Amino acid sequence: MPNLPDVEPGHVEHAADTLRGGGLVAFPTETVYGLGADAENVAAVERVFAVKGRPPTHPLIVHLSGAHQLSDWAVEVPDAAHRVAERFWPGPLTVVLRAGPRVPRAVTGGLDTVALRVPDHPVSLALLAAFGGGVAAPSANRFGAVSPTTADHVRDGLGAEVDYVLDGGSCAVGVESTIVDLTGEPAILRPGGVTRDDLEHALGHSVPVRVESAVRVPGQHPSHYAPRARVVLVEPGHVLGHAEFLHAHGCRVGVLVPPGFAGGSGGCAGQRVIAVPESGARYARRLYEFLRDFDRHGCEVVVASVPAPDGLGLAIADRLRRAAGSRSRAGHGSELFNSP
Repeated sequence: MPNLPDVEPGHVEHAADTLRGGGLVAFPTETVYGLGADAENVAAVERVFAVKGRPPTHPLIVHLSGAHQLSDWAVEVPDAAHRVAERFWPGPLTVVLRAGPRVPRAVTGGLDTVALRVPDHPVSLALLAAFGGGVAAPSANRFGAVSPTTADHVRDGLGAEVDYVLDGGSCAVGVESTIVDLTGEPAILRPGGVTRDDLEHALGHSVPVRVESAVRVPGQHPSHYAPRARVVLVEPGHVLGHAEFLHAHGCRVGVLVPPGFAGGSGGCAGQRVIAVPESGARYARRLYEFLRDFDRHGCEVVVASVPAPDGLGLAIADRLRRAAGSRSRAGHGSELFNSP
Protein backbone atom coordinates (compact mmCIF):
# COMPACT_ATOMS: atom_id res chain seq x y z
CA MET A 1 0.00 0.00 0.00
CA PRO A 2 1.51 3.38 -0.97
CA ASN A 3 1.90 6.13 1.59
CA LEU A 4 -1.34 8.10 1.45
CA PRO A 5 -1.36 11.39 3.37
CA ASP A 6 -4.37 11.65 5.73
CA VAL A 7 -5.83 8.34 4.49
CA GLU A 8 -5.47 5.20 6.56
CA PRO A 9 -4.64 2.08 4.51
CA GLY A 10 -7.55 0.35 6.26
CA HIS A 11 -9.94 2.86 4.71
CA VAL A 12 -8.81 1.92 1.20
CA GLU A 13 -9.16 -1.79 1.98
CA HIS A 14 -12.64 -1.21 3.41
CA ALA A 15 -13.62 0.67 0.26
CA ALA A 16 -12.31 -2.18 -1.92
CA ASP A 17 -14.22 -4.72 0.19
CA THR A 18 -17.36 -2.60 -0.21
CA LEU A 19 -16.98 -2.71 -3.98
CA ARG A 20 -16.45 -6.48 -3.92
CA GLY A 21 -19.65 -6.84 -1.90
CA GLY A 22 -21.67 -4.97 -4.49
CA GLY A 23 -21.69 -1.67 -2.60
CA LEU A 24 -21.20 1.88 -3.82
CA VAL A 25 -18.07 3.85 -2.94
CA ALA A 26 -17.51 7.56 -3.52
CA PHE A 27 -13.83 8.14 -4.18
CA PRO A 28 -11.59 11.06 -5.14
CA THR A 29 -9.94 11.56 -8.51
CA GLU A 30 -7.90 14.49 -9.74
CA THR A 31 -10.99 15.79 -11.59
CA VAL A 32 -14.08 15.25 -9.40
CA TYR A 33 -15.32 12.62 -6.95
CA GLY A 34 -16.75 9.50 -8.54
CA LEU A 35 -19.59 7.22 -7.44
CA GLY A 36 -18.06 3.81 -8.01
CA ALA A 37 -19.34 0.26 -8.42
CA ASP A 38 -17.78 -2.99 -9.55
CA ALA A 39 -18.03 -2.58 -13.32
CA GLU A 40 -18.83 -6.28 -13.76
CA ASN A 41 -21.61 -6.35 -11.18
CA VAL A 42 -24.75 -5.38 -13.09
CA ALA A 43 -26.90 -4.96 -9.97
CA ALA A 44 -24.33 -2.58 -8.44
CA VAL A 45 -24.04 -0.62 -11.69
CA GLU A 46 -27.82 -0.31 -11.92
CA ARG A 47 -27.85 1.03 -8.35
CA VAL A 48 -25.44 3.79 -9.43
CA PHE A 49 -27.99 4.92 -12.01
CA ALA A 50 -30.81 4.76 -9.44
CA VAL A 51 -28.94 6.74 -6.78
CA LYS A 52 -27.96 9.45 -9.25
CA GLY A 53 -31.30 9.51 -11.07
CA ARG A 54 -29.28 9.03 -14.23
CA PRO A 55 -30.89 7.79 -17.46
CA PRO A 56 -29.73 4.22 -18.18
CA THR A 57 -28.76 5.21 -21.73
CA HIS A 58 -25.95 7.45 -20.41
CA PRO A 59 -22.73 5.40 -20.31
CA LEU A 60 -20.36 5.28 -17.36
CA ILE A 61 -16.56 5.55 -17.39
CA VAL A 62 -14.66 2.46 -16.25
CA HIS A 63 -11.69 3.43 -14.09
CA LEU A 64 -8.61 1.23 -14.27
CA SER A 65 -5.40 0.99 -12.25
CA GLY A 66 -3.15 1.21 -15.32
CA ALA A 67 -2.88 1.10 -19.09
CA HIS A 68 -1.93 -2.59 -18.89
CA GLN A 69 -5.64 -3.31 -18.35
CA LEU A 70 -6.76 -1.78 -21.65
CA SER A 71 -6.91 -5.06 -23.53
CA ASP A 72 -8.97 -6.59 -20.70
CA TRP A 73 -11.80 -4.16 -21.42
CA ALA A 74 -11.50 -3.28 -25.12
CA VAL A 75 -11.41 -5.59 -28.15
CA GLU A 76 -9.56 -3.13 -30.35
CA VAL A 77 -6.77 -0.97 -28.93
CA PRO A 78 -5.36 1.20 -31.72
CA ASP A 79 -1.91 2.73 -31.66
CA ALA A 80 -3.47 6.11 -30.87
CA ALA A 81 -4.84 4.70 -27.61
CA HIS A 82 -1.42 3.44 -26.56
CA ARG A 83 0.14 6.80 -27.40
CA VAL A 84 -2.28 8.91 -25.41
CA ALA A 85 -2.26 6.44 -22.53
CA GLU A 86 1.54 6.65 -22.37
CA ARG A 87 1.40 10.44 -22.49
CA PHE A 88 -1.58 11.23 -20.24
CA TRP A 89 -2.21 8.29 -17.89
CA PRO A 90 -2.60 8.51 -15.02
CA GLY A 91 -4.48 11.69 -15.84
CA PRO A 92 -7.70 13.43 -16.84
CA LEU A 93 -8.18 11.73 -20.23
CA THR A 94 -10.84 9.14 -21.08
CA VAL A 95 -10.59 7.04 -24.24
CA VAL A 96 -13.59 5.49 -26.00
CA LEU A 97 -12.86 2.10 -27.57
CA ARG A 98 -14.79 -0.97 -28.76
CA ALA A 99 -16.02 -2.79 -25.66
CA GLY A 100 -14.70 -6.22 -24.78
CA PRO A 101 -16.93 -9.12 -23.71
CA ARG A 102 -16.43 -8.52 -19.98
CA VAL A 103 -18.11 -5.08 -20.18
CA PRO A 104 -21.83 -5.23 -19.26
CA ARG A 105 -24.22 -3.30 -21.47
CA ALA A 106 -25.47 -1.62 -18.28
CA VAL A 107 -22.12 0.20 -18.13
CA THR A 108 -22.10 1.28 -21.80
CA GLY A 109 -25.69 2.47 -22.00
CA GLY A 110 -26.39 -0.30 -24.51
CA LEU A 111 -23.58 0.73 -26.87
CA ASP A 112 -20.76 -1.46 -28.16
CA THR A 113 -18.18 1.09 -26.98
CA VAL A 114 -16.66 1.62 -23.56
CA ALA A 115 -15.07 4.69 -21.94
CA LEU A 116 -11.86 3.97 -20.00
CA ARG A 117 -9.44 6.01 -17.93
CA VAL A 118 -6.73 5.81 -15.27
CA PRO A 119 -7.19 8.60 -12.70
CA ASP A 120 -4.26 10.60 -11.35
CA HIS A 121 -4.94 10.55 -7.61
CA PRO A 122 -3.00 8.45 -5.09
CA VAL A 123 -6.16 7.43 -3.22
CA SER A 124 -8.10 6.32 -6.30
CA LEU A 125 -5.05 4.48 -7.66
CA ALA A 126 -4.63 2.70 -4.33
CA LEU A 127 -8.31 1.76 -4.36
CA LEU A 128 -8.16 0.47 -7.93
CA ALA A 129 -5.02 -1.56 -7.19
CA ALA A 130 -6.58 -3.03 -4.05
CA PHE A 131 -9.83 -3.86 -5.84
CA GLY A 132 -8.11 -5.32 -8.87
CA GLY A 133 -10.90 -4.85 -11.40
CA GLY A 134 -12.61 -1.99 -13.17
CA VAL A 135 -14.71 0.54 -11.29
CA ALA A 136 -17.59 2.10 -13.20
CA ALA A 137 -18.12 5.61 -11.92
CA PRO A 138 -19.89 8.80 -12.92
CA SER A 139 -19.55 11.91 -10.77
CA ALA A 140 -20.89 11.41 -7.23
CA ASN A 141 -23.88 13.76 -7.41
CA ARG A 142 -27.48 13.82 -8.60
CA PHE A 143 -27.79 13.70 -12.37
CA GLY A 144 -27.38 17.13 -13.95
CA ALA A 145 -26.24 18.85 -10.75
CA VAL A 146 -22.88 20.44 -9.94
CA SER A 147 -20.13 17.83 -9.68
CA PRO A 148 -18.49 17.29 -6.26
CA THR A 149 -14.87 18.21 -5.67
CA THR A 150 -14.74 17.34 -1.95
CA ALA A 151 -16.04 14.48 0.16
CA ASP A 152 -18.38 16.88 1.95
CA HIS A 153 -20.01 17.74 -1.38
CA VAL A 154 -20.74 14.02 -1.84
CA ARG A 155 -22.20 13.66 1.63
CA ASP A 156 -24.34 16.76 1.20
CA GLY A 157 -25.68 15.59 -2.15
CA LEU A 158 -26.11 11.83 -1.77
CA GLY A 159 -26.04 11.23 1.98
CA ALA A 160 -26.62 7.69 3.19
CA GLU A 161 -27.30 6.37 -0.32
CA VAL A 162 -23.52 5.91 -0.67
CA ASP A 163 -22.21 2.92 1.25
CA TYR A 164 -18.77 4.42 1.85
CA VAL A 165 -17.12 7.78 1.16
CA LEU A 166 -13.35 7.60 0.75
CA ASP A 167 -12.09 11.09 1.59
CA GLY A 168 -9.00 12.14 -0.37
CA GLY A 169 -9.25 15.91 0.03
CA SER A 170 -10.05 18.45 -2.67
CA CYS A 171 -9.73 17.58 -6.34
CA ALA A 172 -6.78 19.25 -8.06
CA VAL A 173 -8.18 19.68 -11.60
CA GLY A 174 -11.82 20.42 -10.74
CA VAL A 175 -13.48 19.67 -14.10
CA GLU A 176 -14.09 16.24 -15.58
CA SER A 177 -11.74 14.36 -17.88
CA THR A 178 -11.44 15.03 -21.59
CA ILE A 179 -13.21 12.25 -23.53
CA VAL A 180 -11.71 11.30 -26.89
CA ASP A 181 -13.30 8.83 -29.29
CA LEU A 182 -10.66 6.48 -30.71
CA THR A 183 -13.00 4.05 -32.47
CA GLY A 184 -12.26 5.85 -35.74
CA GLU A 185 -10.61 9.15 -36.54
CA PRO A 186 -9.89 10.71 -33.13
CA ALA A 187 -12.40 13.31 -31.96
CA ILE A 188 -13.03 15.07 -28.65
CA LEU A 189 -16.53 14.31 -27.36
CA ARG A 190 -16.15 16.22 -24.08
CA PRO A 191 -13.51 18.89 -23.36
CA GLY A 192 -11.88 18.45 -19.99
CA GLY A 193 -8.68 18.34 -17.99
CA VAL A 194 -6.41 17.52 -20.94
CA THR A 195 -6.35 20.41 -23.37
CA ARG A 196 -7.00 20.07 -27.07
CA ASP A 197 -3.53 21.41 -27.87
CA ASP A 198 -1.84 18.79 -25.67
CA LEU A 199 -3.91 16.00 -27.19
CA GLU A 200 -3.12 17.15 -30.73
CA HIS A 201 0.58 17.34 -29.88
CA ALA A 202 0.52 13.77 -28.57
CA LEU A 203 -1.30 12.44 -31.65
CA GLY A 204 0.60 14.56 -34.16
CA HIS A 205 -2.47 15.95 -35.94
CA SER A 206 -5.54 18.10 -35.37
CA VAL A 207 -8.39 16.66 -33.33
CA PRO A 208 -11.88 18.10 -33.84
CA VAL A 209 -14.36 18.75 -31.05
CA ARG A 210 -17.49 16.88 -32.07
CA VAL A 211 -20.71 18.51 -30.87
CA GLU A 212 -22.88 15.59 -31.98
CA SER A 213 -21.85 11.95 -32.14
CA ALA A 214 -23.40 8.50 -32.44
CA VAL A 215 -21.13 7.55 -29.55
CA ARG A 216 -22.82 8.66 -26.34
CA VAL A 217 -20.55 9.67 -23.48
CA PRO A 218 -20.98 11.38 -20.09
CA GLY A 219 -21.58 15.12 -20.02
CA GLN A 220 -23.40 15.51 -23.33
CA HIS A 221 -26.82 16.39 -21.89
CA PRO A 222 -27.83 19.98 -22.81
CA SER A 223 -28.45 20.83 -19.14
CA HIS A 224 -25.67 19.56 -16.91
CA TYR A 225 -23.29 20.68 -14.13
CA ALA A 226 -26.07 23.04 -13.01
CA PRO A 227 -26.54 24.75 -9.65
CA ARG A 228 -30.03 25.43 -8.32
CA ALA A 229 -29.61 29.04 -9.45
CA ARG A 230 -30.38 29.85 -13.08
CA VAL A 231 -27.15 30.50 -15.01
CA VAL A 232 -27.23 33.28 -17.61
CA LEU A 233 -24.34 33.82 -20.01
CA VAL A 234 -23.62 37.22 -21.53
CA GLU A 235 -20.67 38.90 -23.21
CA PRO A 236 -17.84 39.73 -20.75
CA GLY A 237 -18.45 43.47 -20.99
CA HIS A 238 -22.14 43.03 -20.11
CA VAL A 239 -21.76 40.92 -16.96
CA LEU A 240 -21.84 43.75 -14.42
CA GLY A 241 -24.58 45.67 -16.19
CA HIS A 242 -26.82 42.64 -16.56
CA ALA A 243 -26.30 41.72 -12.91
CA GLU A 244 -27.33 45.22 -11.86
CA PHE A 245 -30.39 45.01 -14.12
CA LEU A 246 -31.52 41.76 -12.51
CA HIS A 247 -30.80 43.05 -9.02
CA ALA A 248 -32.93 46.12 -9.74
CA HIS A 249 -35.79 43.79 -10.70
CA GLY A 250 -35.67 42.02 -7.35
CA CYS A 251 -33.50 39.01 -8.15
CA ARG A 252 -30.92 37.64 -5.75
CA VAL A 253 -27.94 37.65 -8.08
CA GLY A 254 -24.62 35.86 -8.16
CA VAL A 255 -21.91 37.27 -10.43
CA LEU A 256 -18.77 35.74 -11.91
CA VAL A 257 -16.75 38.82 -12.83
CA PRO A 258 -14.35 38.10 -15.71
CA PRO A 259 -10.67 39.00 -15.37
CA GLY A 260 -9.74 42.49 -16.48
CA PHE A 261 -13.10 44.16 -15.81
CA ALA A 262 -13.22 47.09 -13.45
CA GLY A 263 -15.05 46.74 -10.19
CA GLY A 264 -13.79 43.33 -9.13
CA SER A 265 -15.61 41.64 -6.31
CA GLY A 266 -17.13 44.85 -4.99
CA GLY A 267 -18.04 46.64 -8.19
CA CYS A 268 -21.70 45.76 -8.74
CA ALA A 269 -24.90 45.22 -6.88
CA GLY A 270 -25.60 41.56 -6.27
CA GLN A 271 -26.22 38.88 -3.70
CA ARG A 272 -22.81 37.34 -4.19
CA VAL A 273 -19.93 38.48 -6.41
CA ILE A 274 -16.85 36.39 -7.22
CA ALA A 275 -13.89 37.54 -9.31
CA VAL A 276 -12.80 34.86 -11.76
CA PRO A 277 -9.09 33.85 -11.47
CA GLU A 278 -6.93 34.86 -14.40
CA SER A 279 -5.38 31.39 -14.52
CA GLY A 280 -7.46 28.87 -16.44
CA ALA A 281 -6.20 26.07 -14.19
CA ARG A 282 -7.27 27.92 -11.02
CA TYR A 283 -10.63 28.78 -12.57
CA ALA A 284 -11.27 25.16 -13.56
CA ARG A 285 -10.24 23.96 -10.09
CA ARG A 286 -12.73 26.28 -8.41
CA LEU A 287 -15.57 26.55 -10.93
CA TYR A 288 -17.87 24.06 -9.20
CA GLU A 289 -16.96 25.52 -5.81
CA PHE A 290 -18.10 28.92 -7.09
CA LEU A 291 -21.42 27.54 -8.38
CA ARG A 292 -22.08 25.82 -5.07
CA ASP A 293 -21.22 29.03 -3.24
CA PHE A 294 -23.95 30.90 -5.12
CA ASP A 295 -26.50 28.28 -4.04
CA ARG A 296 -25.37 28.51 -0.42
CA HIS A 297 -25.99 32.26 -0.54
CA GLY A 298 -29.50 31.82 -1.91
CA CYS A 299 -28.87 33.27 -5.36
CA GLU A 300 -31.68 32.82 -7.87
CA VAL A 301 -29.58 33.63 -10.91
CA VAL A 302 -25.87 33.63 -11.75
CA VAL A 303 -24.53 35.99 -14.42
CA ALA A 304 -21.33 34.88 -16.12
CA SER A 305 -19.45 34.88 -19.42
CA VAL A 306 -17.58 32.09 -21.12
CA PRO A 307 -13.79 32.35 -21.41
CA ALA A 308 -11.91 32.09 -24.68
CA PRO A 309 -11.70 28.44 -25.82
CA ASP A 310 -7.95 28.26 -25.20
CA GLY A 311 -6.40 25.60 -22.97
CA LEU A 312 -8.74 24.75 -20.10
CA GLY A 313 -11.00 27.59 -21.24
CA LEU A 314 -12.59 25.13 -23.68
CA ALA A 315 -13.69 22.86 -20.82
CA ILE A 316 -14.81 25.76 -18.61
CA ALA A 317 -16.90 27.19 -21.47
CA ASP A 318 -18.49 23.77 -22.04
CA ARG A 319 -19.44 23.44 -18.36
CA LEU A 320 -20.88 26.95 -18.17
CA ARG A 321 -22.93 26.51 -21.36
CA ARG A 322 -24.41 23.27 -20.06
CA ALA A 323 -25.02 24.80 -16.62
CA ALA A 324 -27.01 27.47 -18.47
CA GLY A 325 -28.91 24.85 -20.50
CA SER A 326 -32.70 24.99 -20.69
CA ARG A 327 -34.56 23.55 -17.70
CA SER A 328 -37.88 24.27 -16.03
CA ARG A 329 -37.72 26.93 -13.35
CA ALA A 330 -40.10 28.45 -10.88
CA GLY A 331 -40.12 32.13 -10.11
CA HIS A 332 -38.71 34.77 -12.46
CA GLY A 333 -39.15 33.90 -16.15
CA SER A 334 -36.38 33.49 -18.65
CA GLU A 335 -37.52 36.59 -20.48
CA LEU A 336 -36.27 38.65 -17.54
CA PHE A 337 -33.00 36.75 -17.20
CA ASN A 338 -32.23 37.17 -20.88
CA SER A 339 -33.13 40.86 -21.11
CA PRO A 340 -30.38 43.07 -22.55
